[in-house]
Amino acid sequence: MNTRTRLLFLAPTFLICSLGTLSFPKPTGPYRCENGKVTFNSEATLETIQARSHKLRGAIDPSNNSFAWSVETSSFNGFNNPLQREHFNENYMESSKYPKLSFAGKIIEKIDFQTDGTYLVRAKGKLLVHGVEQERIIRSELEVIGKKLRIRSQFTVPLTDHNISIPHIVYQKIAEEVSISVEAEMEATGN
Repeated sequence: MNTRTRLLFLAPTFLICSLGTLSFPKPTGPYRCENGKVTFNSEATLETIQARSHKLRGAIDPSNNSFAWSVETSSFNGFNNPLQREHFNENYMESSKYPKLSFAGKIIEKIDFQTDGTYLVRAKGKLLVHGVEQERIIRSELEVIGKKLRIRSQFTVPLTDHNISIPHIVYQKIAEEVSISVEAEMEATGN
């Protein structure tokens, strides 16, 4: 076998061996969060009510841009007084009957989860509050930082969309539309 023939024979072998030593980016696995923060704010004529939960749980699957978030209704704290919290859980949210709030669906924009940066995205899905699902598109900021994500969002929820009624006697103390803010840090769980 002459030198040229030997090189033609060895070239594919060398190429295959070289490819094995290169490092290709690995796909990022699902991202998870166990302690995100949800805050709601009700600014009515006579009273402002604010409460928060640090028990927001969620997942984002980069392979198909899907997401799912949930928080236990009874996990909210920080009301103006214990009676407000009791009324929130028993009269308005009926936490024993509807124990979770959730939002699940897909991120509309394509995101490069391998490249650090901040992305403004629209999350389209079903928002479940007080046992009533509503399709929503919620704008969010998604920041990729290595194997972590940081999520921030602010939106409003009209109480009538979820069959939450305000008794006439307290209509000046409870807003008809509640402001929600979300902050969460997520970590990649796979690969």
